[in-house]
Amino acid sequence: MSDQASGDYLLSPVVFKKMRRMKKSLRSQEWFGKKGKDGFIYRAWMKNQGIPSYEFEGKPVIGICNTWSELTPCNAHFREIAESVKKAVLEAGGFPVEFPVMSLGETLIKPTAMLYRNLVSMDVEESIRCNPIDGVVLLCGCDKTTPALVMGACSVDIPTIVVSGGPMLTGKYKGKDIGTSDLWRFTDDLRSEAMSEQEFKAAEAGMCRSKGHCAVMGTASSMACMVEAMGLSLSENAAIPAVDSNRKVLAQLSGSRIVQMVREDIKPSDILTREAFENAIKVNAAIGGSTNFVIHLLAIAGRIGIPLDIDDFDKFSASIPLIANLQPSGKYFMEDLYYAGGLPAVMKEMLSLLHGDCKTVSGLTIRESVQHAEAINPEVIAQIEKPFNILSGVVVLKGNLCMNGAIIKPSAASPELMLHTGKAVVFENIEDYKERIDDPALDVDENSVLVLKNVGPKGYPGMPEVGNMGIPKKLLAKGITDMVRISDGRMSGTGFGTVVLHVSPESASGGNFALIKDGDLIQLDVPGRTLNLLVGAEEMARRKTAWQLSAGNISRGYVSLYINHVEQAHLGADFDFLKGGSGSVVSRDSH
Repeated sequence: MSDQASGDYLLSPVVFKKMRRMKKSLRSQEWFGKKGKDGFIYRAWMKNQGIPSYEFEGKPVIGICNTWSELTPCNAHFREIAESVKKAVLEAGGFPVEFPVMSLGETLIKPTAMLYRNLVSMDVEESIRCNPIDGVVLLCGCDKTTPALVMGACSVDIPTIVVSGGPMLTGKYKGKDIGTSDLWRFTDDLRSEAMSEQEFKAAEAGMCRSKGHCAVMGTASSMACMVEAMGLSLSENAAIPAVDSNRKVLAQLSGSRIVQMVREDIKPSDILTREAFENAIKVNAAIGGSTNFVIHLLAIAGRIGIPLDIDDFDKFSASIPLIANLQPSGKYFMEDLYYAGGLPAVMKEMLSLLHGDCKTVSGLTIRESVQHAEAINPEVIAQIEKPFNILSGVVVLKGNLCMNGAIIKPSAASPELMLHTGKAVVFENIEDYKERIDDPALDVDENSVLVLKNVGPKGYPGMPEVGNMGIPKKLLAKGITDMVRISDGRMSGTGFGTVVLHVSPESASGGNFALIKDGDLIQLDVPGRTLNLLVGAEEMARRKTAWQLSAGNISRGYVSLYINHVEQAHLGADFDFLKGGSGSVVSRDSH
C-alpha cells in the first residue's frame, strides 16, 4: 500500500511544516526517524495496528501510562479517561500511545501495596526510557499509583502531566454520609457489639457506590492534591469526582496540554523546585492530608534531586492551620470540596503562605492558576484567619525511640493525649497483635501505650497500614475510643487517632524500638517534639547487646531485593540504588 493510500494525503501542509521543524528535537525520531533496517523495524510492526505513515513523520509521541486494572477498583474506569486523553492528543497534532504498567490496588494486594511501589516506579521509568515517547500522561488514582508513577517519570525527566482518576461519590448508610474513615468506626462498633453483622454488611454495600478512589482525604486524594499543589497537573485535578463529566474534560485538556509541553520542552525538573515541594507540604497541612504523604514526597524528592528531609515537614507545616473541613480530620468529603471551590480555592485562601511564582504544567504560575478560584461554602473551606483547627500538618518526633524520626498527625488525634506517659503493651508483630488484642486477660488500660513492632519497611516487609491498631475490646466496652499507639508501620490516610507512625530506625533493623518491653514507660510529648522510652542507659545497652536479628526466610525474587535495598522511612523507603535518575537518552539500537 502506498503512503497516499494509507492516508498521508490527508495531512495538511501546515502540520507537515510543523513536523519537519520538530524532527531533530523530538526524542521519538531517534526511533521512527531512522533510515534503513532499524527504522524499518521500528515503524513496520507499529503499522500492524492500522497506523498510517504520517504518524511517524515528526509528530510528538505521547505515552499514556495507564494503571487501569480490574484488580484495582479505584482505577477501573481509566480506559474511559485514556480515551479522553487520546482524543485531545490527536486534536493537538500528537500521536498517542497507551501502555500499561503494574497497577497497585490498595484494597486487594497482600501483604501491602507499599511493598510494590518501588517496583512500579521501576516499571514506569524503564517503560518510558526504552520506548519512543516524547511526553507522558500519568493516569493515577489508588494510593501508591500516584507516587510510583511520578517517581518513575522523574527519573527519566521528559515532559510529564498527571491526570488523577478522581474520588468516588460520598457513601450512604441509614441516611448518613459515610466514607472510608467510617470503616474504622464500624469495625470497632462491630467488635464491641454496638453494630450487628447485618448492619456492618449494609454499610459495606453503601460505602463504595461509584467509580473512583476513597471519598475522604485519604492517601489517594492527598496524592492528587500533592501533584496539583506542586504544579504537575492542571488546576482542579485533585477533587473532581470520578463520575463528574468535568473529570473527562480535564483529561482532554491535559491531553492537549502535554503536546504543547513537548513543544516547549517543559520537564518535571523545570517544575519540581525546592519551592514546589515546600508548597506541597503546606497544602497537605491545610487539607489535613495523609501521613503517607511524607514518605512519598521524600521518595519523589530523591528521584528529582531536591534536598528534602523529614524535619522539613514539621518546619513548613507548623504554622499552617486546617482550612479544609474533610474527613478524617474534619466532617466533609472530597465531593464536597470540589463543589465548594476545589483545591484552587484552598490554595488561593493560603496564597500568602505559598511560593506563588512556582511554575505549573499549564504554563501559568501557582498564583495565576488560582487567581479566579472562589471558596463558596465556608463550612467546607474556611478563611485562614478562622480555621477549623489551628493544629494541622505533621509533627516530627525525635528521641531515643526514634533517633531518625517518627510522625504524628495532630489534627486527627486527641488533644488530651498530646502529652502522655503510659506503660507499654508490646506486640512483637502483627500476628501477635491479632492473637491478643481482644484477650480479656490482656494487661491494658486506657492509659497504656500500644506498641506494634516489626511492621516497618524491612520487617513486614513493605510497611503496611496497620499503625492505627484497634482499641482492645475490653476498653471499647468502657467507652474508650482513642489511646496512644506507636509503630514502625504506616496508617491509612483515612485513619485517625493518636497514632505515632514511621518510627525510624525500625525494629527489624535493630533500632531502639525493638528493645521495648511490656511495662516500660513511654513518654509522648507532641508540643516538645519528643518520643522517649524511660529506661536507663545501662539497661538499654544491655538489651541492645542481647538483641538478635530475626532470621529472614525470603531469599529470592523481588521481595528479597526489597529487603536488601529499601531505605528507612525517614528517607522515603525508596531503594538505595534508585536515587536520582538515569535520564532519557538511550544510545544503542536493538537490532
